[in-house]
Amino acid sequence: MNRKKKIYETLKKKDKRANAKLHKSNKPRYISKAERAAMQQNEDQTQHPEQAEQDKLG
Repeated sequence: MNRKKKIYETLKKKDKRANAKLHKSNKPRYISKAERAAMQQNEDQTQHPEQAEQDKLG
């Protein structure tokens, strides 16, 4: 009985790993705080280019 159980468990693990590789996670990619700040700065410059230049000067 133990031998059958062991074989069954190893096959089950193998199937589980293969199935997990097929399904990708829906979790969004991690964006660091520095990247978020840079993206926000880029977005601000594209929306208001004149104001961004004035902020740099004064």
